[in-house]
Amino acid sequence: MLGYYNYTIWLTCLGMASAVTGITFSLEGEPTIAVACLMFAGFCDCVDGIVARTKKDRTAEEHHFGIQLDSLCDVVSFGVFPAVLCYSLGVRGMIGTGILIFYCFCAVIRLAWFNMLEECRGAEKDKKRYYHGLPVTFMSAILPLVYFLRLWTSGTVFVTALGAMLVITGIFYIIDFPLPKTHPAVAGGLMLTDIIALLICISAGI
Repeated sequence: MLGYYNYTIWLTCLGMASAVTGITFSLEGEPTIAVACLMFAGFCDCVDGIVARTKKDRTAEEHHFGIQLDSLCDVVSFGVFPAVLCYSLGVRGMIGTGILIFYCFCAVIRLAWFNMLEECRGAEKDKKRYYHGLPVTFMSAILPLVYFLRLWTSGTVFVTALGAMLVITGIFYIIDFPLPKTHPAVAGGLMLTDIIALLICISAGI
């Protein structure tokens, strides 16, 4: 069989599975559950690298396979999935479709650039303490916060907010600026904020 199937890729695949599940919930009219799936996919993506590095005897082929697999899963989880979710929430029509295409294009460019940097940087990658641009994983934190606005806004206002969020986030994907890597405590606090916001949405019945 092609590929490597050790434990280092399990969380990556689980995150993609959560994203595909979230896509089905989006299409079935269950956006709140879909947002929860997006958040879980983001959690898996944040942790899978830590898990992969625990395997000290990884070959060069296993390492590069993991990089490629992670980026391809990210295309689904943080490129296609948010686009489908926002479409289900009302980002439609000619302008909406253009926004969705633009967002997905930026996400793919960002991931392709990341792969190129990883290949070119080689052993120096461990010295880098910042990202080039906004990582696509951040969508798993940004979209839930914008979704929280659904408690106070609806219709055109909410859809406009979603569209603006997609455009702005997409732009930050492809702008090359140094972004310090997120401290685990900060990432945990942001995730906790998203969870609380989602629980409030669930309790409000949206």
